[in-house]
Amino acid sequence: HEPAEIADAVAAQLSVGLTAVKMNASGRMKPLGSVAAINEVVERVAAAREVLGPHRDVAVDFHGRFTLADTRRIAPLLEPLHPFFLEEPTVPENSHLIGGLTSSTTIPVATGERLYNRQEFLPVLQAGIAVAQPDLSHAGGITEVRKIASLAEIFDVQLAPHCPLGPLALASCLQVGFATPNFLIQEQSIGIHYNQGAEVLDYVLDKTPLKFVDGYVERLTAPGLGIEIDESAVRIADKSGHAWRSPVWRHDDGAYAEW
Repeated sequence: HEPAEIADAVAAQLSVGLTAVKMNASGRMKPLGSVAAINEVVERVAAAREVLGPHRDVAVDFHGRFTLADTRRIAPLLEPLHPFFLEEPTVPENSHLIGGLTSSTTIPVATGERLYNRQEFLPVLQAGIAVAQPDLSHAGGITEVRKIASLAEIFDVQLAPHCPLGPLALASCLQVGFATPNFLIQEQSIGIHYNQGAEVLDYVLDKTPLKFVDGYVERLTAPGLGIEIDESAVRIADKSGHAWRSPVWRHDDGAYAEW
């Protein structure tokens, strides 16, 4: 998005009471970005910060699209804008490199949506990340993520569960958050642009328990996870099947680009 579009999108989230947003740093990136490409990242984050002001937060998701060299070039340029954190500054296969960023920037570093157990989190915790982002749908559910959170607490690392998914995943994340001393913030995708035709709250009978007010959701106290699924809506969705696939991006020379 252009900076003006970023500003409008951030303002829309603030209008529904949220106090923090997360944005992609960029689209497809070359192994070593041009000056223009790097400046565009900074301009987009600056546009978000201008709308948010000093009392709200913006997290910047690198989504593994950048090489470590480029993340180290960009991080100092973003420091004056005080991002909440920099997410996935390298692909999970290169987690052994992440200490090269945590030791060179004052911005908190986050990762973990593609790490699936305590053993995979241990090296990045030792490397100095500030925020762990396990996904309950992928990383062993409630039990394993609680263990990951406990391990992270030993390293003074906060928990921010990854959840761009449906109501069961979101309710599970929230239940873990309510029971986790080092819980930081909950990602959620209610109303996000790619939910067209499959909005998160379409699958619950009562939307109230998952309503965010002034940036918070009340503790879920109903039986089980605290929400009631609309089984008829799920069955209707099941007829169309699961058709989503990650986009395939390529560089100008045809080489594979990280999405």
